[in-house]
Amino acid sequence: MAKETQHKQIQVEIVCPVQGPVFSGTADMVVVPAKLGDVGIAPGHAPMLTRVEPGVVRLVNNGEDAKRYFVSGGFLEVQPALATLLADTIERAADIDQAAAEKAREQARKSLRDAHERIDRERAEYELALAAARIKALEKTRKGY
Repeated sequence: MAKETQHKQIQVEIVCPVQGPVFSGTADMVVVPAKLGDVGIAPGHAPMLTRVEPGVVRLVNNGEDAKRYFVSGGFLEVQPALATLLADTIERAADIDQAAAEKAREQARKSLRDAHERIDRERAEYELALAAARIKALEKTRKGY
């Protein structure tokens, strides 16, 4: 059972169906990309369930990012002393292959130009947004924010 530590930290569990448990530990805060922007979750946060958008998940300790992950989406469940992130796919933000991400972005742009059916357009738009989010995540990580 999760509990709040003496240092006012929240237990964070990050799980991916493909990779299994990715992170299990505590943080002062976890920052997650959501539809309307980043959501900061600290100990004592009100219970909630929200969809996670593609972007960077940050685990913050002592005012600094302790860990950064890129997620392609997923869901976040929050309880006062526990935040559980179920990520569709996840990778350390610093491990993103820039050349591969840029190639994926160009391929998605080509697919979008060539798409004739609505479903093909929607899939290409999703792939383009995902590739752009991966590139942005890498750039932010390199710049330290």
